[in-house]
Parts: sequence; C-alpha cells; structure tokens
Amino acid sequence: MALGAVYIEQHVENELTPSKRRLDYVWDAVNLGIVILEHICVLLAPFHFTWNAFWVAVVLIKPLSQSLKLAKPLEYLFAYFGLHAGQGDPIFWVSIHRYHHQFVYSYKDPHSPIEGFWFSHINWIFQHTYLRGKCLKRNNVMDLQKQAYYRFLRRTYPLHVLGLGLLLYVAGGLPCFIWGMGVRMTYGHHATFIINSVCHIWGNRPYNTKDLSKNNWLANLFNGSGEGWHNNHHAFEFSARLGLEWWQLDLPWYIIKILESLGLATDVKVPTDIQKLKKSFKNLE
Repeated sequence: MALGAVYIEQHVENELTPSKRRLDYVWDAVNLGIVILEHICVLLAPFHFTWNAFWVAVVLIKPLSQSLKLAKPLEYLFAYFGLHAGQGDPIFWVSIHRYHHQFVYSYKDPHSPIEGFWFSHINWIFQHTYLRGKCLKRNNVMDLQKQAYYRFLRRTYPLHVLGLGLLLYVAGGLPCFIWGMGVRMTYGHHATFIINSVCHIWGNRPYNTKDLSKNNWLANLFNGSGEGWHNNHHAFEFSARLGLEWWQLDLPWYIIKILESLGLATDVKVPTDIQKLKKSFKNLE
C-alpha cells in the first residue's frame, strides 16, 4: 500500500470513534444498496417503458453549478434540483469538488486517479471512513455552512430524494419510478463518474496544468454539462465557461448567457485570451 494511503488510514484510526466508524459502514452499505437498485431499474426499464416515464427522466437531469453569482432564489432552486441527482447534499458535493482541485493527484484527493480507474470512478463512494481521513473536517465550505438553507438540506437530504421517488410512484406508477429515479440516477452517476476517471486518463491536454486532466469529447457528449472539457476546467477553475472553443459543446454555458442577459446571473467569470495563451502548450513550443 502506498505511504499516502497508509498515513490516511492511521490518521482515521486515531481520530474516529467507534460510533462514527459504524455510521460510516452504514452509509457505505446504503450507497452500495442504492447503486445496485439503480442498475436493477435500468435492467427493468425496457419492460416498463412509457413516453411519459421517459420524459420524466429527461426533465429531472440535474443542472450543474458554475462560477458565477445567481440571484439567491435561483441559486437555491438550482441547488435543490441538483440535490435530486442523488449524489449528496450541496455542502457535501461542493466540499468534495474543492478538495479534488486543491489536492489533485495526491492521496488527499477524494477520488484520486492515482488510486486506480475504478477507485476514481465509483469505489470511492463506498469508503466513507477513508474519505473522512482524506477530507478531515471539510472546513472548506464555510460559505455554504453559514447559510441556513444549505444546513437544512444537509440535515434532511434523504427525505427529499425519497419524497421524489414516492411522488413519481404515486403520479405515474412503477414506470415513472423506474425511469424517473433508477434510470435517471444511474445515468447521472456515471455521467459524473466518467469525468473523475476517463477524463484523467484519455483525451488531449491543450493547457499546461499541474495534473493530467484531459479534454474528452465523448465523455463530454455523454455528460452533457461541459465537464468533459476537463483540462479546460482544471486550467481555469474559476471559469463559468468550460467549452472554451466555439465548437466545444457546453450546454450550461448557453443557459448562463441567457440568465446573464436577463440580469439573473452576474460576475460571470471566464479566462481572458492572455490567460489562455499563458497556459497553452502552444505557447511553450
């Protein structure tokens, strides 16, 4: 085992109480059960197909946050939509994302590519104790923790996801539940996970970053959020625009421009041509 992983395990051994460790095991089991159930729904989906159920799945695909300021009600609405992706509450996922960028390609990266393809893709979500050791107290999201709305979502997160599942079942029966929860969440999970795994292995690197993040057009097409231009994202973490070339598909960016034109999004950050040139590999030739 690598020294970084050994240190993390020793730190966790010293810091965790037995009750916290048991709680971590429970969450690991819950996550595994959810993933298994999702994939069972995918197998059942062709036998329960209806167009209504299909469009429920499409409409509920989560929006992704970007580097900008939204009107507070709109920010909270988007965060609530994102919560229903079943990938944790906003405080959790923002903290994980910030740690990833801060400690990329080290053992403190929550889903570090150096620990293998499958760890970075999905296995990390089944290792709460190990993750706790990597992320310590998660004090990198004080801006969110100061807001009562995000603290409320953190405390009540499972109720919202379960409530949506119940609502879909009552409204449209088993087909709506299978497509609106199982198929949608399976797609959403793997669309996110391939960014953590595939986009750190295959693709091209137009910008000189401290890591091996890649732009991968196929991953971006599958993900649909612009995150597939992952080298762009790591080069300019502050940027609301991920598809920096005109031909790089970036659906959230188009939505952001509409919101900006309506005055609902402000302080939209994008890299300048000089910033892009400084980080470009072409500038090193």
